[in-house]
Amino acid sequence: MGVSEILRITDHANALKRAGRPVIVLGAGEPDFDTPQNVREAAVRAIERGDTRYTVLDGSPAMKAAVQLKFRRDNALDFALDEISVSAGAKQVIFNALMASLDPGDEVILPAPYWTSYADIVQICGGVPVAVQCTEANGFRLDAAQLEAAITPRTKWLFVNSPSNPSGAAYSAAQLQPLCEVLLRHPQVWVLADDIYEHILYDGLAFATPVAVEPRLRERTLTLNGVSKAYAMTGWRLGYGAGPRALIAAMAVVQSQTTSCPSSISQAAAIEALTGPQDIVAERCADFQSRRDFVVAALNRAPGLRCRVPEGAFYTFASCAGVLGKRTRGGTRLQSDSDFCSYLLQDFEVAVVPGSVFGLAPYFRISYATSMSQLEEACSRIVAACNALE
Repeated sequence: MGVSEILRITDHANALKRAGRPVIVLGAGEPDFDTPQNVREAAVRAIERGDTRYTVLDGSPAMKAAVQLKFRRDNALDFALDEISVSAGAKQVIFNALMASLDPGDEVILPAPYWTSYADIVQICGGVPVAVQCTEANGFRLDAAQLEAAITPRTKWLFVNSPSNPSGAAYSAAQLQPLCEVLLRHPQVWVLADDIYEHILYDGLAFATPVAVEPRLRERTLTLNGVSKAYAMTGWRLGYGAGPRALIAAMAVVQSQTTSCPSSISQAAAIEALTGPQDIVAERCADFQSRRDFVVAALNRAPGLRCRVPEGAFYTFASCAGVLGKRTRGGTRLQSDSDFCSYLLQDFEVAVVPGSVFGLAPYFRISYATSMSQLEEACSRIVAACNALE
């Protein structure tokens, strides 16, 4: 096992910045907005009244009630408090679920491109990641025939991330339904629905999550979410999931021997985020959409690059196939998406992440969760880099 490749690239780029180079880092999936004022104030109030002790192992009753409200309001889903788990980030929810459920050799289907940590967590927990490559022509979405072909007697989980990191692809209810129909024929397969980018969805598209589309999957679906992306609370480390009681109870056992309860202060902040005014979420989403439109247009002007319009999240996933085989002015031939990304960083001081890290090449991911001025300069450099190839 190794450190996340995304973190490694970001750390390397930041080291170059500290050395005085004007590197623009478009690697990390972190909103550049501040946590909303009302959420910060809720955390301060919690500190001042002394809410600084351990809470219930997998989330305080008030925190679980806030999650319960969120699912009712946003997804028309009703979960009991003992069907909800709260952890130190959505990543820990995934880890808890897989550690609690995987036997050695169990398979987990990951539609590629997928968030790089999925495969590593599966392996840590003794499972086998099964990547299914989803084509750009199909919007980087898994189709029913691919899912049917990937399922074996050892398949335990299917991951569905919509909108997706890294591609920004999103599934409508109509696109999820055929997948749900396949799953109904294979009762041993559970579903992990990673909805962390739920509220960053563009062009008026309606959000859909598997258990809402097909309620018969409820007893084998874990619906995952958190406050990091929608509310710009990455550093607060607060994620949650909802699913069958037996799974949630087993996840609590795992959490009891890892981190125990999530931060009491973070829970106080998250309660306010989930139950307080929601206007700022839509406002920030509109800002992200403007950035998306700019970056997509800029990348499609660069010779050799091709970028589809993502439906959500705050990433573009562009093809760099058209620049492979070309040479830099220094004489280096670009043979892979990793080569292209290294070229952008070393020669033009823009840090992006190669698609091979996410299980699908030759692409590269840009996080446009940064200022428009930074995006304008970065895209100008990327276009220049492509024009400089021979």
